[in-house]
Amino acid sequence: MTREALRSTAAPAVDAVTRRCVAATIVNAVLGTAWCVAFVTVGAGTEAFAYAFAPLGGVFAVAAVHRLARSGHLGRVARRFWRTVLVAVGTVTVGYGWLAVDMLVHADTAHTRTMPVPAAACAAVGFGIAIWAIARVPVATTGGTEWWRMLLDRAIAFLGCTAVLWYAVLAPMLSAREPWSRQAMVLTALAFLVTVGAVTKVSYVAGGPIDPTALRLVAASGGVIAGVVAVLAVRFGYAATVPAQAVVMPLAPALVALGVAAQWRADRGPRRDPNRGGVLLPYLAVIAVDAPLIAVAFGAPVHWPARVVVIAAVVVTGLVTVRQYLAFQENARLLHNTRVQEERLQYEVSHDALTGLANRALFRGRLTTALTRTERATVLLVDLDDFKAVNDLLGHGVGDHLLVSVARLLRAEVGDDGLAVRVGGDEFAVLLTAADADPEELAGRLVDALNQPISEHRLLVQASIGIATAAPGATVDSVLRNADVAMYTAKQRGKAGFVRYVEGMGEPVLAHMQLGGELRRALDDGELRVVYQPIMRLADHRMIGVEALVRWHHPARGVISPAEFIPAAERTGLIVPLGRFVLRETCRQAAAWLAEFGPDALPEAGLNVSARQLHDPDFVSDVTAALADSGLPCERLVLEVTESAVLRGQQVSRTLYELDRMGIRLALDDFGTGESSLSLLRAFPAAIVKLDKSFVDGIEIDDGQPAAADARQAVARAVMQLARALGLDTVAEGVESAEQAAVLLELGYTLGQGYHLARPMTADGVSQLLARQQSVAAGPFTHGSAAGR
Repeated sequence: MTREALRSTAAPAVDAVTRRCVAATIVNAVLGTAWCVAFVTVGAGTEAFAYAFAPLGGVFAVAAVHRLARSGHLGRVARRFWRTVLVAVGTVTVGYGWLAVDMLVHADTAHTRTMPVPAAACAAVGFGIAIWAIARVPVATTGGTEWWRMLLDRAIAFLGCTAVLWYAVLAPMLSAREPWSRQAMVLTALAFLVTVGAVTKVSYVAGGPIDPTALRLVAASGGVIAGVVAVLAVRFGYAATVPAQAVVMPLAPALVALGVAAQWRADRGPRRDPNRGGVLLPYLAVIAVDAPLIAVAFGAPVHWPARVVVIAAVVVTGLVTVRQYLAFQENARLLHNTRVQEERLQYEVSHDALTGLANRALFRGRLTTALTRTERATVLLVDLDDFKAVNDLLGHGVGDHLLVSVARLLRAEVGDDGLAVRVGGDEFAVLLTAADADPEELAGRLVDALNQPISEHRLLVQASIGIATAAPGATVDSVLRNADVAMYTAKQRGKAGFVRYVEGMGEPVLAHMQLGGELRRALDDGELRVVYQPIMRLADHRMIGVEALVRWHHPARGVISPAEFIPAAERTGLIVPLGRFVLRETCRQAAAWLAEFGPDALPEAGLNVSARQLHDPDFVSDVTAALADSGLPCERLVLEVTESAVLRGQQVSRTLYELDRMGIRLALDDFGTGESSLSLLRAFPAAIVKLDKSFVDGIEIDDGQPAAADARQAVARAVMQLARALGLDTVAEGVESAEQAAVLLELGYTLGQGYHLARPMTADGVSQLLARQQSVAAGPFTHGSAAGR
């Protein structure tokens, strides 16, 4: 809460002393009026009594101002103003008290006696102090053009009001049949200055600390009263002296006291807007200064007071012209700023904040317009491939820089031929409406451009692009859906390419999307089965481990290949509950085999873990719960991860190291297919390396060319040597023939996995295999481990 607000809530109502002072000034004015009536009708008293009522009321006004100035709730500025007013009212009261004493002492000549010079001096000093107090009242804080506008408004108002008062009051007093003394003329002029100054000031005072009503009442106590006295003097001459002194003059201290009461009341509540009156003031002043000119136009004599008014009117007109020019300039500036702001807001509403490209709203609007006009509209939907890996590995800041660079590239390639758009996330679009536009050519340029490193971090990013041209009667949603289907098809075909939509293309995509919905039902209805592919010792074909694989037995479609439903599970997020099911079932079954066949029958059981699972914050707790519920020791579980999963950021890395600390063995699956395999072996806590099937295929071919054979075996040999150097176990995947097994044995591999060794089988099949192994006398057992898909 502000200091002013605290004062407002704490300020009391008008106190008893002030109320009594206000009442006393009003009673004094009423008594003066009653005495004046008695004097005029029955000749009660002497004329000198008329001069006593104004200073007597002034005493009560001084008491009221003194009470307010000494109150503790006023702020510094308000206290300073009312203390100055106290001095001004007190000095004026002394001057008019001096006049009253002089008139009472010289009662016989009161009718013709003028105000003593010392008394007039006191009153003049008091009016001067009042002018100074009003001048120090703070106005609304402004700057620049607004300050000059306010200064011109005040000058116009001051000159306009002064010209009217001069023409209607002061000039007639100078030329009256019974002219007033110079003292009276000076005091009247000063009183008018107080009023005019207050009128021009009060319209611009800030919301505090001086109440505008209080300021008006204080000003009226000088100028309005002086004006009435001047009019009486001009109209009735010396005969107006008694009514002026006994009836009109006592109203001045009453107005001051009422002003004090207004200040008390104002400090208890909010102030009105100070600019409301200031808007009309210069216009009212222009009307006022025109009134004497109208009088002259209708026949009033053109004497020197009228000439002064004409000069003032010319000056006011010039000031008004300047003021209107400044207003025009200010309005032009405001209109310009408004247009700029509207354009900026419109731009922000229709453009992406990060890249500056058009956003989805503008894109849909332009596409709607093109379809309405039956223009040829083609949409290219551009989706960055594997962008999430950038955010996970390098952070969102680097990802944002990359998006900005892609947007810059897109804008450069599209140019003026179309509208480049950021649809959202890592998805962009291009709208082409020109009849000669070639979307395939543009898509090819975009794919080629993205094959080069971009952004300040020199990153390589690729994109899949779907192209759809609006058919007759197409809607915005249908065009975008077709482009999305084409883009999805491009991703299925290997990414980093473009596909144009053709009729019927959406059916397999829709089927794939529906597959995700059915997978949720399959999880709930128990349609998923876990099978196990043995990992065999190459020398004697003894099973030393199994890899858990999931199969879907669809009630209508039969067995669905994992290659078909695993991508749907990844896309929909169902890979997390699916992986949780496989984990718990594998642990349960491995614990059952351990209990049935003993600790030496099947040392390890493994299963695949996706990157999505490793990102799940509950994955470690899921593994812990599965081991605890099944009773399987940690060291008998193998979790297989691919190189791409390992490269998915700090969350994945923390999860893998936590699993390693638990004693769970980690296997690096499909080793050799990635770009960072060798460095991963040092950074990743792997215990097992699984040689990818692509390096096993053709390894056994003997074409009589030793150099070619060595080349086909080079990767397998290098992986084995590296694994031995790092103390890692190795498993060769995809062993399809006895010849391949023989070559792998020669290269140093002891464990293998593939259809030649054993096909995936049910848990019962594994149990039977374990039973047969136990029934056959086995040679020395070489411990190994495995995992894989």
